[in-house]
Amino acid sequence: MPNSNTLSRRRLLELAVRPLPLVHIGIVGLGHRGIKAVERYALVEGAEIIALADRDPMRVEAANGVMADSGRPQARSYSGDDAAVRLIEDADVDLVYICTEWRTHARIAMMALTHGKHVAVEVPMALTVSDCEALIAKSEETGCLCMMLENCCYDTFASATRVMVSEGLLGDITHCEGAYIHNLDDEIAENGGLDKYWMARETLACGGNAYPTHGIGSIAWHMGLHRGDRMDSLVSLTSCGRQLDGRVNTTIIKTVQGRTILLQHDIGTPRPYSRLQQVCGTDGFVQKYPLPTVRLKGMETAAEGDEALKLAATFRERGVSEWIDDGVSKGSPNTMNHVMDSRLVYCLRNGFPLDMDVFDGAEWSAIVELSTLSAANGGMPVKVPDFTCGNWQVLKEHKFYV
Repeated sequence: MPNSNTLSRRRLLELAVRPLPLVHIGIVGLGHRGIKAVERYALVEGAEIIALADRDPMRVEAANGVMADSGRPQARSYSGDDAAVRLIEDADVDLVYICTEWRTHARIAMMALTHGKHVAVEVPMALTVSDCEALIAKSEETGCLCMMLENCCYDTFASATRVMVSEGLLGDITHCEGAYIHNLDDEIAENGGLDKYWMARETLACGGNAYPTHGIGSIAWHMGLHRGDRMDSLVSLTSCGRQLDGRVNTTIIKTVQGRTILLQHDIGTPRPYSRLQQVCGTDGFVQKYPLPTVRLKGMETAAEGDEALKLAATFRERGVSEWIDDGVSKGSPNTMNHVMDSRLVYCLRNGFPLDMDVFDGAEWSAIVELSTLSAANGGMPVKVPDFTCGNWQVLKEHKFYV
């Protein structure tokens, strides 16, 4: 018989809550990403930013300036060391949107869940397995939603690939590759060096893959991770390099069904930007980087470059493609972000399960610590926890509710 923990975790699968006709949002953290969120929500229907929090009062003032420039009313302002706490205690806030530095994500999310708030937290959701587990347990205890904000899941090419996979045009998926390859030398220099720039600082502190979620997100949905399959173990190695120069982490994950995933993290070599986005099946192959390529079942040759992009554009995904169109029509500078924000609000307003559940956030974020542990021990295999407590086969596929 299933134990009580198994049954309680099952309730978190596709968790839904009462509809919120108008979603009242409080944003914590108003640095670059937080300010961008304030800007983006001018284009999202059904949501109001009613509170802003940052330790720096000048950032709060600047964010309210963005609100005014777009014709929105001023949000309540919280600044100082207790700004996050006071925003979370604001009774009118429905959703706490966390854009602070990585090491504070889990702590602030825990506070918000404890106060009965729904949570949307920037990547990664947490940096340790224990914090991932704690957030799942708190969501389970409170019945509040906790979603990690992984925008690359809403990439247009990734969306098209999901349709190809679901229609069986690649056959059985056996291997996928994803990455965050992005030379940040200029950004590091512009932001005061390695010890000042957050991405460089966190990467230096991590011996493994410090930023796995851009790579694993779409793959997890292609493979149905905790929806019929799950990550079982990983091995990870980080190359030599002086500080970040030349340093590359490669992590290989094996699933319970025997499929494999390759992830890379590289912000210190001259390689061109890439997230790889490669999906290998028994009958077909799709990749976005370095050259868009589509070869589906029945095709004698692969479509490449613009031809591949045109072919991919013919595959429309219900629940996503219409929001991509909406972002384009509204002039959104980044449709991935627009779809992510719009889907979050749409699901909250309709009482639907969110696109990313708390298990997604935990599984993808846990790779940070697990890859670090493996790399520190010469690529020793490390088991990946089953955060669902045995419920990974209950659901059969990822679903966008509409």
